[in-house]
Amino acid sequence: MTNLEPLIKKIIAGIGDDPDREGLIETPKRVAKSFEKLYGGYKKDPKKAVTVFDNEGYDEMIIARDIDFYSMCEHHMLPFFGKVYVGYLPDDKIIGLSKIPRMVEIFARRLQNQERLTKQIADTLMELLKPNGVGVVIKATHLCMKARGVEKQNCEITTSSFTGPFRSNLNTRSEFLDLIK
Repeated sequence: MTNLEPLIKKIIAGIGDDPDREGLIETPKRVAKSFEKLYGGYKKDPKKAVTVFDNEGYDEMIIARDIDFYSMCEHHMLPFFGKVYVGYLPDDKIIGLSKIPRMVEIFARRLQNQERLTKQIADTLMELLKPNGVGVVIKATHLCMKARGVEKQNCEITTSSFTGPFRSNLNTRSEFLDLIK
């Protein structure tokens, strides 16, 4: 991402600072390097990062909770971050447990909005596992709401995506929501 360095230098000048002053000389290089991490999800295919196994008869809910994530708001290019909660009811296939957080990380490391991120996780699990149902909840804090705009410091945004019994069966949905508290 070294081709970003001249652009970042222009941004520094555009906001009114001197990109050649001592404290900013290396900033374009550091920002370009940080972008490699922040936007690293574009270089990875979440479907290829997932390992799927044959299910050996397990038919209860599987939940991965408190998955930390960091993403960048596509509207303001400011961070939003929080926790992801993923549950599914397996059918013939199960996923390697570490692969759920890995998939979250890949999708989160792109310019995103929280609603799309939530749906991408649910849709990918449905496609790869063909489970009986999926539930995804994301709770996040958006810097664009804290540092600009409405400037509300304690606002947390919650999004969800439910399929199968997570959507249609109140008991299944309630069990999942109780287990992620």
